[in-house]
Amino acid sequence: MKRWLPAPLLSVGLLALWLMLNRSLSPGNLLLGVVVAVVLPVLAAPLRPPGPVVRRPLRLLLLVLRVGGDVVLSGIEVVRGVLRARRAPPASRFVVVPLDLRNDHALAALAMITAVIPGTVWCELAPDRSRLLLHVFDLPGDEAVFIDHYKTRYERPLLEILP
Repeated sequence: MKRWLPAPLLSVGLLALWLMLNRSLSPGNLLLGVVVAVVLPVLAAPLRPPGPVVRRPLRLLLLVLRVGGDVVLSGIEVVRGVLRARRAPPASRFVVVPLDLRNDHALAALAMITAVIPGTVWCELAPDRSRLLLHVFDLPGDEAVFIDHYKTRYERPLLEILP
């Protein structure tokens, strides 16, 4: 079964997309949609990277909850910073964070986490993946404290979850 449908969810999505784009449920469109949904994932299978190996699913759930909470709290802090910007402009900075992560999936997850947290922007990853350049909206304190906070809250759990 895996040989003919290497990515069943992708096949279902392709079929649904085909039918929506054609706006027709005619037998010809259904047949052509099924052919596209079966053939394209088979042809693209060698191009797909191997999936991640998740070691600690409970830790992953806790990380998702932590990120959700941080999104809300950071959103509030950014709103405060914008509202008081005339009186006290935010101390925006670029921060270089040394990384221990090397796993492609973990780095992608870290990039997504950084992207959804208001006030942080992933700017650049060093070619050897040893450093990350972040832009922080408001960093009035020491960079070392922020770096330790970032690594503790996001990088270390990802090191445990994705080897």
